[in-house]
Amino acid sequence: MKTVVAVIDMKAFYSFFECVERGLDPFKTPLVVCDTSRGEGTIVLSVTPFLKNMGIPSRCRKRELPNIPNMIYAVPQMKKYIEKSAEIVSIILDFVGSDDIHVYSIDELFVNLGPYLKMYEKTPKQLTKMMLDTIYAKTKLVATAGIGENMLMAKLALDLDGKKKPPYIAEWTQKDIKEKLWKVKPLSKMWGISIGYERRLNAMGIYSVGDLANSPKELLIEKFGVLGEQLYEHANGIDNTNIREKYVPNETSFSLGQVLHENYTKDEAEMLIKEMNDDLSTRLRNHKLKASTVFIGIGYDYEDKEGGFSHSIKLNFPTDDSEIFLKEFLRIFRKYIGHHFTRRIYISYGGLIKTDYDQLSLFEDENDLKERKELQKTIDNIKNKFGDNSVLRTSSLLKKSTAKERHNQIGGHKK
Repeated sequence: MKTVVAVIDMKAFYSFFECVERGLDPFKTPLVVCDTSRGEGTIVLSVTPFLKNMGIPSRCRKRELPNIPNMIYAVPQMKKYIEKSAEIVSIILDFVGSDDIHVYSIDELFVNLGPYLKMYEKTPKQLTKMMLDTIYAKTKLVATAGIGENMLMAKLALDLDGKKKPPYIAEWTQKDIKEKLWKVKPLSKMWGISIGYERRLNAMGIYSVGDLANSPKELLIEKFGVLGEQLYEHANGIDNTNIREKYVPNETSFSLGQVLHENYTKDEAEMLIKEMNDDLSTRLRNHKLKASTVFIGIGYDYEDKEGGFSHSIKLNFPTDDSEIFLKEFLRIFRKYIGHHFTRRIYISYGGLIKTDYDQLSLFEDENDLKERKELQKTIDNIKNKFGDNSVLRTSSLLKKSTAKERHNQIGGHKK
């Protein structure tokens, strides 16, 4: 059976959703999705097609937006976006089986069309249009699509053709690789090539995708390893990924970070480190994992030229004990913070393993460890049942605590 894949992408998903909710036309409305309460440096998550057609990028800072009359600032509603994304997935599941969908992100998914073309008696473009029309009929949201012989080709068709103009569907074949893809430059315009790799390829005299496709494969492997082979294959439209082979990533670390809206003193920052460690250790224990390394990164006040610091420590043995993690975090923090104010905090646990075995320290009483473990388990159970705000430190009631605010966020934004 011939492989045919479509990738469906929701056009300006967040801003489109906000316009639909307000009964506004996204193609005529100056609306951006960002939380203005976070100041001029807050990130804009989405802009309407109206603004994009004016040259405004979909990702920028609020302070970078031009002064446009009647601009609407929509506070992100992450919970609603996730619910709407799930609704869109369910619409596609009315057309195909779950094995033939790969959800790539909140606003993008791949669909294996091949097995269904005969059943629907449709061409790939006709079947894809049926899906896009159904999404619009049920949600009033506009979707775009790319179709190709593999996932890569579908994605390239979407990014380089499908998103540009109605009917927002583009279909590529191998012929389009030479005629359209090879002309693309700079290289970072192609899906999967970062600015960093673009610079390294430019240093080798490779400036367009065509240059890359016609470079010696052996040279690319020598310079970039396995990625070099992938770069060569992608530039030639080769992608052997099977949409039905679901990739389940191994967790190599758990992390948590936050950017603060104002300067925090040493004691205030320590309060946040304790709160963050409480949340992250609960997550670790819920996954029945133990960590053997901890890492902390601190960013100073933006006007502080020293920038910040980051350090990691290997623990004596793998553990899920939040007290052990906290002791190491605070030891590093107190050693390096000095007189600096804190504006960014990032903590992580690494070297994760799955084990029920608890190793004792030579300097710790077994009963003390057992009591502490039972207390942590009880707190975890209460949080899992009643929510993260059901058990808090008393310091989390202070004005500068961020625990309750973070617990009401998804991806760093209000639910």
